[in-house]
Formats: sequence, C-alpha cells, structure tokens
Amino acid sequence: MVHGKSTLLKMITGVVTPTSGSIQVKGKISSLLELGTSFNVELTGIDNIYQHGQVMGLTNQDIKSKEQEIIDFADIGDHLFQPVKTYSSGMFARLAFACAINVEPDILIVDEVLSVGDMAFQLKCFKKFEQFKKAGKTIIFVTHNIGDVLRNCTRTVIISEGRKIFDGDVKGGVEKYKKIIVGLDDKESKEQVLTDKEELSKNKNYKKQNSLNDKVSWKKHFTQNPNLIEYGNGKASIIDYGMFNKDNYPISNIDNCEEIAIKMKIKFNEKVSHPIFAIAIKDFKGIDICGSNTLVNKIHTKIYEKDEIVEVVFTQLIPIAPGKYTLSFGCTRFNEKGELEVLDRKYDALLLEVISINECLGLVHIDSQIDII
Repeated sequence: MVHGKSTLLKMITGVVTPTSGSIQVKGKISSLLELGTSFNVELTGIDNIYQHGQVMGLTNQDIKSKEQEIIDFADIGDHLFQPVKTYSSGMFARLAFACAINVEPDILIVDEVLSVGDMAFQLKCFKKFEQFKKAGKTIIFVTHNIGDVLRNCTRTVIISEGRKIFDGDVKGGVEKYKKIIVGLDDKESKEQVLTDKEELSKNKNYKKQNSLNDKVSWKKHFTQNPNLIEYGNGKASIIDYGMFNKDNYPISNIDNCEEIAIKMKIKFNEKVSHPIFAIAIKDFKGIDICGSNTLVNKIHTKIYEKDEIVEVVFTQLIPIAPGKYTLSFGCTRFNEKGELEVLDRKYDALLLEVISINECLGLVHIDSQIDII
C-alpha cells in the first residue's frame, strides 16, 4: 500500500528479477501494472486486442473467440478502430482492463489503474472481481482507496519502504493504514509483522502513549487544505480542530457506520455572549451535504470572557455516501439587533473521505432493518 509495491508486483509477474529469494507462482497471470504495457499506441484498439492476446500466449483463434466479449466489456464504440494514441485515459483503461480480464487468468494483478475510469466502468470491473472470487481465482488489488479495500478484499498486506509491516484481515489492515497516514503509527511499523502476543503488547503501549490530550495540537495530525477559506470579525478565533475515533485517535477516513468525534477549540479575543458553534460537510463541488450547530440542537452557550478557551465536541455518525468531502468549522452569534455576526469561520478546513463496507443508494446511508413476514 505504501512504498515498494510496484517493484514487488513486477517481480511477481516476471518483469524484473529479485536480487535474492524466490517467488513461486501457480497459474497464469494477467496484470495491469501500467496502462496498456503491451499496447502499441500506433495500432488501433482492435489490433491491440490481438497483440495483447499473443503476449499472453493465446493463438489468434483463441483471441477471436474472446474478441466480442472484450469489445463489449470495453464499450468504447467506434474508437476501437482508431489508433490507441488518440484515446483518452479513460478509454485506454477500459480497453486495457477488458483485455487483461478476459484472457481467463488464474491470477489478476491490478495496480490502481481503475481510478481513471468512470464510476459505471469501475462498477463493471468490481462485478467482474466478484465473478473471479466466486470462481476461486486470485486477485491482487493495489490501491490507496480504503473504501475499495473494505468492500472487495478478504486479506490486506501493507508495505512500507519495501518491507511488509502488516499481513492479515481487512479491518485490521485498514485500521493500521489509517494510523500510518496521520503519522501516528507505532515506531515498530517499519519492521516485520509482529507476533500476536507482541502486537497485543505493542497496542497497549501505543494507546497509553498516543491517546491525545488537551495539550497536543490536533491540526498537526491532518493534511491542511491549502485552499482553506477563513473570515470573521476577530472577536473569536478557531485555533484548533480535528476528527477522532472512539479511542481518541485522529482519523481522516470516516466509516459511515461508526460514531466519531469532531472537535474544535475556540479562543475568545473579547467578551462574547451566547455564540453558536457549527460544523458543515460539503462535497468537492462546494455543495452543503450536512451539518450541525448548537443553535439547531438547542444547546445553551454562556457568556465567554476575553482569552477564555472552549472545546466543542460533536459526537455522531456521518451516514452519508462514500466519497471525498470537506469539513468546515464556524463560530457565529446573533447580536443585539438580531443580525448574524460571524466571529470566525474556517470553510473547507479539512479534507476527509467517507468509507463504508455496505453499499449506499443515493446520498445518505439509512441503515434499514428489513423484515419479510
């Protein structure tokens, strides 16, 4: 997942030779390490279907029998008869994946290339993955998308600086990866996988040493949005913020079925009465998806004196569809004239990704209980 994965995959496929050790492969491998590795960009799509098949050891007769299946899966229309060099990255991915998956491999290796396809094509690919799994075939799927890992994988391996640091169940691998990307992984994460006994001991020490407290800056554990929008009259300042799981670890990936805590810390630069504390989640187009504040939740706030600091915690589920969003923070109030007064707003302060094991129809995951009587 981190560093060294591409080299490892190339060794598995035989593109490069390991300097030491050995790799045992049982079955025919088809891979998508780089888009269209076996393609000739001067040739048409249909010509490249045959060229790819020949590279995979198929006869022209074998390729002919699969030709229509590949054409239907790629679904690029008349572009199939045009030179590949004229293709968009999406069309290139469609044809490359269609060729790779329809040569009946025993092992399919996919290295993040699906990110260039549209959502409909990605869905088609993942349905094909399900067919492969049901047939007992092996898929090595490399990605940094945690949602895809949760929904499609049965085992996870994390590689850091060329060394395997985790090999186990999906949930455990995802949790370890979350710690890595926020810089809170334990010191031994770059060593070989620990035994169960050592791992348990390590986790106890980790929790004891790294559960955050009030004296630790929250923001430093997150990737700050360079396009942050901030404004206000300066009567208060939002000085810190972050997102945390139930163990008080900072997280940037949110499971829409698990409760989290969104925190912000506000310093008052002068005396302020009854401020409103708010959060909002928007999509990357800037559309408001959901939010909350102390006013709508009928939470009474007091009069705060100059230099007083308050910590506000929103504890809740975020039951929205998997995807990438931004998190905003605000501190406002209604003045004596009944006018809204913005003390400080930090719009799009943090980038976050919502993930889910379950499929989501539409924008909100409603978590239905369905009984058939």
